[in-house]
Amino acid sequence: MGIFKKLGWYFKSEKKRYLLGVGFLMLTSVINLIPPRIIGLMADQVDKGTMPWSKFFMLIGAIVLAAVLLYFFRYMWRNRIWGGAAKLEREMRSKLFWHFMQMDETFFQRHRTGDLMAHATNDLSAIQQVAGAGVLTLVDSIVTGGSTIIAMMIFVDWKLTLVAMIPMPFLAVMARILGTKLHDAFGHSQAMFSKLNNKTQESIAGIKVIKTFGQEDDSVAEFDGMINKTIDVNKKVFRLDAMFDPLTTLIIGATYVITIIYGGSMVMSKAITIGQLISFIAYISAMVWPMFAIGRLFNILERGSASYDRVMFLMNEKTLIKEITDDAEPIASGDLKYDVQKFAYPDEPDELVLQNIKFTLPQGKTLGLVGRVGAGKSTIIKLLMREFDNYTGSIEIGDNNIKSLRLDSLKLAIGYVPQDNFLFSTSIKDNIRFSNIEASQDSVEVAAEKAALHEDIMNFPKNYQTLVGENGVSLSGGQKQRMAIARALLKDPEILILDDAFSAVDAKTEEAILHNLNEERGDKTTIISAHRLSSVMHADEILVIDEGQIVESGTHETLLASGGWYKEMWNKQQFEGATGGRNNYG
Repeated sequence: MGIFKKLGWYFKSEKKRYLLGVGFLMLTSVINLIPPRIIGLMADQVDKGTMPWSKFFMLIGAIVLAAVLLYFFRYMWRNRIWGGAAKLEREMRSKLFWHFMQMDETFFQRHRTGDLMAHATNDLSAIQQVAGAGVLTLVDSIVTGGSTIIAMMIFVDWKLTLVAMIPMPFLAVMARILGTKLHDAFGHSQAMFSKLNNKTQESIAGIKVIKTFGQEDDSVAEFDGMINKTIDVNKKVFRLDAMFDPLTTLIIGATYVITIIYGGSMVMSKAITIGQLISFIAYISAMVWPMFAIGRLFNILERGSASYDRVMFLMNEKTLIKEITDDAEPIASGDLKYDVQKFAYPDEPDELVLQNIKFTLPQGKTLGLVGRVGAGKSTIIKLLMREFDNYTGSIEIGDNNIKSLRLDSLKLAIGYVPQDNFLFSTSIKDNIRFSNIEASQDSVEVAAEKAALHEDIMNFPKNYQTLVGENGVSLSGGQKQRMAIARALLKDPEILILDDAFSAVDAKTEEAILHNLNEERGDKTTIISAHRLSSVMHADEILVIDEGQIVESGTHETLLASGGWYKEMWNKQQFEGATGGRNNYG
């Protein structure tokens, strides 16, 4: 029953709804007592041979009235209780989704997408069952069972009732034992479902890679293995769950046997009438559901409790990015002053990723970041975007430490084009105007032209209304990158960050985009991280990063003159470009 305590916050907020629902459920249980009693009275009258038609129709009318009342009361309790359960699920889904939106990158590194999806679907559905079917079975088993036993004692015989109920304590004991085991079993079952969900999500997302490398059979074999493990775990759950119904059936059968033997002897001794015995048997039939409900109740509660614990484990995780509460500038702007002495990722605190990264970028200037793969270029950008705060040093924009700015203020100032572009399964137009869904068609087209994408779009069947498919599946790599660039340009940010954003774009298109940026962003800051040095050759300052440190800095000309890594890589790229070699550096 601990899950009801865990959900106490919700039941308190919806107290009126559930009180009405439980009230109508209790009325339903009371009305259910009327038909067996009437059937017993009719049996006694028939046995005596004294049933006038007027009384017969009166009793039939009472049964019909009870049926009408049952229809109304059942509608009302279903409306209240099931409606409350749906409201809980909606509220929990909203809270969990909002929590996901507030968490930092470390959170998503710890939890895989399929696992988070399992929490947001399967686990929340199990919690919803507690507020719906759980409340129903709890109240129904107590009220229906209790009122039926009282009716049996009042309308029939209390001694017969006590004797017939002898098997009941065994059901309670077994339910307690099985319920404890079910909680642990359900926890393992939900965990296996998460792993299976992860595998499904990854396989679908990477289906092109799987097919390209001919790994379909291996992938299917691995998936089948996970299914078998999931089935093995669930077998234990079903085995425990399956014990409830046979146990309940056995107890009900014992109750019927006791009733027929002892109740029959009471009829023979005239202690009760045949009609009372018929009513008693009908009442036992009414007890079948409460008995089965006990088994179902433990199933629902233990599954819901395990799921609630899993969801709250996620909800209780805190982001490492601390938001301030004081007012800040509407949008961060000004010179960028970057001074990070050291930084390590939270999950590897002893492995420094950045050391002594210090530079000043005046507003309106362009900074280039180059270096080998894994040198730390993207990490420099991540700290600027406050994906991590656990560094030693400071990062300032316009004399404001970014940690003292509201996240909204900082994010509004930044337009970001990542290495891995993500597009939504909607139209080209809506993808470009994602940051401002009210942007006009003209604004969208201007942004597309700056990103050298407009002509490509006009060649699509529906132009800007063309659907791009899941994550831009219908577009080429270069088109996806340029669409992401157009999306960032439409925002017209104070700081534009291009993180290897030209890797899938040919040199001519890259040159056109960079020319547009130089023309349009003269008074705003741009940061370009790239492997292809032609992307940064016109930057006001270029930083060469190696093993998390700045090893060279200066303009294109000064770096060529210095004769270091930059010149060596420039010569290599120029040679490979002239000979048609691949542009794969680092």
